[in-house]
Amino acid sequence: MSKTITIDGKVIPFEDGQTIMDAAMAAGVYIPHLCHQPEFTPHGSCKLCTVKVNGRNCSACTYPAMDGQEVLNETQELIDDRKRITQMLFVEGNHLCPGCEKTGNCQLQAVAYHLNMLDNHFPAFYPEREVDASHPEVMIDHNRCIFCTLCVRASHEKDGKDVFAISGRGIHKHLIVNAESGLLKDTDMAATDHAAHICPTGAILIKRTGYQVPIGERIYDHKEIDQVSLATEHLKHGE
Repeated sequence: MSKTITIDGKVIPFEDGQTIMDAAMAAGVYIPHLCHQPEFTPHGSCKLCTVKVNGRNCSACTYPAMDGQEVLNETQELIDDRKRITQMLFVEGNHLCPGCEKTGNCQLQAVAYHLNMLDNHFPAFYPEREVDASHPEVMIDHNRCIFCTLCVRASHEKDGKDVFAISGRGIHKHLIVNAESGLLKDTDMAATDHAAHICPTGAILIKRTGYQVPIGERIYDHKEIDQVSLATEHLKHGE
């Protein structure tokens, strides 16, 4: 007999070793997320995928699916919490969507639309963050970093380079690179690295490629992030 969990009343089968996120995505159930990509080790840093499992809040990307679980994903309480988290991500950085070349391709922006986020709610922090354009092919705009650690995991697990890490805590947390100078140009980063293309915002960009796809013709200009995520991020267990 196959093992199942229930998400918002829908019976979902799963395989041993799958997380709630794995099982949900395989069954076509979208759970909002920013720090999760199925090809990398789950991290649970953004907390957007928080669901209620048997009455307890858990991160769907890290919590294992177990037979008989009752999972709530789309309650108004969870939707409101996700909206507040997204608003905090906006105000804790310097995200100016109309002037960002990632607009229309940005997952943070797309999640905000999906959650019907109409304002920032909180006062903006306006932190002083630098742009590292020292590398000949890749640049880092720290203003847009949301500390999802996707670049950290991609560089370690896919590229085998360990170019990136997160340093500090709280408001002093920041992305660092593996170079004594602290500059990207002094790392072994290449534009072909997976880590150079995994950023969900515009924090890591390939130089001289901006606006090649016109605004209005980009990924999320015509499709919501749940459609894109379910179509592109699903991996069968064990792949």
